[in-house]
Amino acid sequence: MKSSNQDKAEGKFHEVKGKVKEVAGKISDNPKLEAEGTVEKITGHVQEKIGQVKKVWGQ
Repeated sequence: MKSSNQDKAEGKFHEVKGKVKEVAGKISDNPKLEAEGTVEKITGHVQEKIGQVKKVWGQ
């Protein structure tokens, strides 16, 4: 099982990576890339929240 800090760090990384993809998709007029970015950004946000919950529960 991943530590809370690792989950939060990976989540933040995926959020940023998703935002970059999302912007690149908008600039290049590529809706598929934009959608991938949005999904990755949301997934990263969820993973970061999981890390926060683990920290509260002491895992």
